[in-house]
Amino acid sequence: MIEDVPPRQVWEALMSNPAAALCDCRTNAEWNFVGLPDLSQTGKQPVLIQWQVFPAMQPNPKFLEALAAAHLGPDGHIYFICRSGARSMAAAQAAKAAGYKHVYNVRDGFEGPPDARGHRGLVGGWKADGLPWRQG
Repeated sequence: MIEDVPPRQVWEALMSNPAAALCDCRTNAEWNFVGLPDLSQTGKQPVLIQWQVFPAMQPNPKFLEALAAAHLGPDGHIYFICRSGARSMAAAQAAKAAGYKHVYNVRDGFEGPPDARGHRGLVGGWKADGLPWRQG
């Protein structure tokens, strides 16, 4: 089972644990147009690996290869984030199945669930929690 970790707790782990990494598994379009977590205060950068490839949204057949190429070893603590937490949960499950021991899902992702008007970024997730981010 993959633990669903609140964004603030992920931030604290990134700040305090040198073995902690954030893998943003959204699409390149989302990184460019919606924004990215800004980890500069942690001395780290988010690892950007698409779980699904834009625009067709087909699964990325090289996801696990890219994870290894990013030097995220099986003993590191990897927090996966996407828009709302669904794709990142799938990515974390795939990493766990491939032998990564400490994988986590960022609860509500980068933008969180839609509010009553269908807008994201206001209810939950990285942005709504006031954590650092920047526009691509």
